[in-house]
Amino acid sequence: MDRLIVLGTGNAAVTRCYNTCFAVDGTDGLILCDAGGGNGILRQLEDAHIAWEQVHHLILTHAHSDHLLGAVWVIRLVATRMNADKYEGDLHIWCHPHVGEGLVQMAQLTLQKKMWSQIGQRILFHDVSDGQTVEMAGRDVTFFDIQSTKMQQFGFTLTLEDGQKLCCLGDEPYNPLCEKYVQGAKWLLCEAFCLYGDRDRFKPYEKHHSTVKEACELAQQLGIPHLVLWHTEDKHIDQRKKLYTEEGVQFYTGDLNVPDDLEVLEL
Repeated sequence: MDRLIVLGTGNAAVTRCYNTCFAVDGTDGLILCDAGGGNGILRQLEDAHIAWEQVHHLILTHAHSDHLLGAVWVIRLVATRMNADKYEGDLHIWCHPHVGEGLVQMAQLTLQKKMWSQIGQRILFHDVSDGQTVEMAGRDVTFFDIQSTKMQQFGFTLTLEDGQKLCCLGDEPYNPLCEKYVQGAKWLLCEAFCLYGDRDRFKPYEKHHSTVKEACELAQQLGIPHLVLWHTEDKHIDQRKKLYTEEGVQFYTGDLNVPDDLEVLEL
């Protein structure tokens, strides 16, 4: 059975948890999605008991710092193992061209040549486009443009071992133009910047984000059986699960998950 390994649950400005990123792990391998904002990804992977040798596919949804910068550290650690003959196979990075170009430039500016020289050799970038389906770690993954008003960003659907569909919406509210990709998903991974009751404090709409209430209303409307909320503020971190769940169940009758960092969900 596939597992969702939650590596981080916070938005860009958090200090009490890591930025939102995750892995889907199953019989045919592991897919890492985003890498957070720095070398904290190293600690998160270690604490999640994910060895670097397991990481062969990395999806980068977009170029915001809290999703992209940790990828420099992924390249650094994987390239180090490649150079030491401790890593079998290649690392495949899936993203749109502007993300890839920026990441390569950062790697060349910040890493030794013996590390970034693996780019194009065994660290391979793959451009993604709207509606494109690829095979990745034994699964079909379909990318879709989330129609962001800030920066081009791709969500994706992923076929699970049971044949059902997991859908990652990225870190902005759902756009109805993406309905054909989201409809019928068993699991929906959705940002919820804050409680609806805290919207005046955290101003999610100014940042093109949604609240717990709106995310749960969406999942209810679409008939999603399992909903995961993350990419949140961290001021309520000790009570976040309780408070977000209490608000969410007023609008959603399915299986509501408000995970903490390093929590694992059976898919």
